[in-house]
Amino acid sequence: MRAFIIRCVLAAGLLFLTVYSFYTGYWGWGIFLTLLTGVAGATFVYNENLAFSLNHMRTGNQEKAKRSINRITHPQLLPKRQQAYVIYLQALFNTQDLGFTKTEMLLRKAIALGLRRGHDKAMARLHLAGICAQTGRQKEAATLLAEAKKFDNNGMMKDQIKMMQAQLQAAPSKNQMRMAQMMGGRKKTPRMK
Repeated sequence: MRAFIIRCVLAAGLLFLTVYSFYTGYWGWGIFLTLLTGVAGATFVYNENLAFSLNHMRTGNQEKAKRSINRITHPQLLPKRQQAYVIYLQALFNTQDLGFTKTEMLLRKAIALGLRRGHDKAMARLHLAGICAQTGRQKEAATLLAEAKKFDNNGMMKDQIKMMQAQLQAAPSKNQMRMAQMMGGRKKTPRMK
């Protein structure tokens, strides 16, 4: 939040200096300050931590990408599309730290806000299907896999979707999982002679 306030003050100061430079007749400084004001204004439209995170993902440095995306503490201040991508990336990178429930909530929120690219929509639904399969909701997982297949236009996740469908067919039902948990928790006591 502090960074947002500093950014606002800096942009307002640059805008004032730009107008003042043009007003007093210093056209060279006015043009230079116009460029700086444009850069400061662009930071309101596109978050630099999101850009760094996406760049680190492209180069394959997952740890730096995770660090960059976790620096964004208030994604609700961003535009709607960027907010969706920040929540989506935070859910993907922090799955083990957050747990299934929080990750599922974040992924559903990102989908509701609107991811732009088809492969991102497919990846979010694939991860949701995996979470549903882990928690015993096979029908919901199958529905999410069908949606992921629909959004995967380039076929980039074809193998992952097939593998997940095979795992769903072999996975036990919710009732079987409950029975296994109940039987595993009960220990037999030795008979007394």
